[in-house]
Amino acid sequence: MTFEGIDGAGKSTHIGFVTDFLAARGKDVVSSREPGGTPLGEKLRELLLHEKMHLETEALLMFASRREHIAQVIAPNLAAGKWVLSDRFTDASFAYQSGGRGLDRAKMEALEQWVHPALQPDLTLLFDVPLEVARQRLDATRTLDKFEREQADFFEKCRHEYLRRAAQFPERIVVIDSTQSIEAIRVRLAQVLEKLL
Repeated sequence: MTFEGIDGAGKSTHIGFVTDFLAARGKDVVSSREPGGTPLGEKLRELLLHEKMHLETEALLMFASRREHIAQVIAPNLAAGKWVLSDRFTDASFAYQSGGRGLDRAKMEALEQWVHPALQPDLTLLFDVPLEVARQRLDATRTLDKFEREQADFFEKCRHEYLRRAAQFPERIVVIDSTQSIEAIRVRLAQVLEKLL
């Protein structure tokens, strides 16, 4: 299961709730994140979030981190019968590197086919909010990474690509209206999750 959305959409707020919801129903849950999730992935995360680099280098490093994440965390835990929750996965690469930065979508699709041709999330929760709401939510007291410092049009393109992906894969991606209260969102999440159990 993956959690997606532009920065400030609120996805990270709900990962703990979903973990607890599943654990309370007897599921063995592993929670991770991208980029990151492994020692190598966390090193790559630091580079990706803070260093300037060529667009294609950024995309390749994202998928390098993802390949390690699959090999070290996702595949072994799925094989052991565990539920794996990931804060971002390949939909984020399509949204940020293709939608936001403009990398040719065909290149992204080629990378996806190379790195994980048969592996897709059973469920992707896409937390969707208008840009102005997302920007208000970003904590003004913390240091923003290079993605969070992007201009409004970048995030509009990211959001558009996320919604395009949701329309392309409606059997997998559930759009959650993240403008609602936390309580209302959790009611909706519980409804979605019950269908998986």
